[in-house]
Amino acid sequence: MARKWFANACAILLLASCQTLKSGDLLFHVVEQGNAITDVTPGMIDHVAIVLSKDSVIEAVSTGVKTTPLDSLRQQKGCYIIGRVRKVDAAQSVANARQYLGRKYDRLYLPDNEDIYCSELVQFSFIDTQGRRLFSSIPMSFHDASGRITDYWTKFYRQYNIAVPEGQPGTNPGELSQRKMVRIKGRLR
Repeated sequence: MARKWFANACAILLLASCQTLKSGDLLFHVVEQGNAITDVTPGMIDHVAIVLSKDSVIEAVSTGVKTTPLDSLRQQKGCYIIGRVRKVDAAQSVANARQYLGRKYDRLYLPDNEDIYCSELVQFSFIDTQGRRLFSSIPMSFHDASGRITDYWTKFYRQYNIAVPEGQPGTNPGELSQRKMVRIKGRLR
C-alpha cells in the first residue's frame, strides 16, 4: 500500500508543472518505504523543511535546527513536494524560523519544551498578515489504523521512562501537508 501511495503521488507530481521555489514554501519529504512516522500519520510524508532561498532551507533534524543546502535534499531517497502557504507573511515567517537556528532537536516530540521537531518549527514560525499563527496544534498520534499504539513507539518511549504522548498537542508533516492553507505546487526537481 505504501509503495502504491508513493508511486501515485510522485506520478501525479511529475505531471504538475515545476514551480519556482519561493522563500517561505514548504518542502514535504515523501518516502517510498513506510517508517515509524508514516505508520501513524497521514500519507507517506515524514519530514518538512522551510525554503529560505533558491539554494537553502531551514529544517529541524537530528542534529538540531539548521540551514541545509537545497541540493542535498535533491540527493535523498524519495521525493520532496512543494507546498505553498496561502495568506502568510512569508518574510516574517522565515525570520521567525531563523530565530530557532541552533535549537536542539525534539526527538521525544513533547509539547512545551525548548527542543523542536520539523513540523513544530513550521507551526511556531508561520504567521498570517495579522501576526497570528497559521497552524494550530492537533492531538499527536502514535497509533495505527486499528487505534493501537505501535510497538515501535511503545518501546521508544519506554527507554526514556515516559508515557507515549498520545493525544498531546503537536503537529506532524503529513497532516500539515493536508491543511487547507497549503497548496501542493509540484515536485522539487
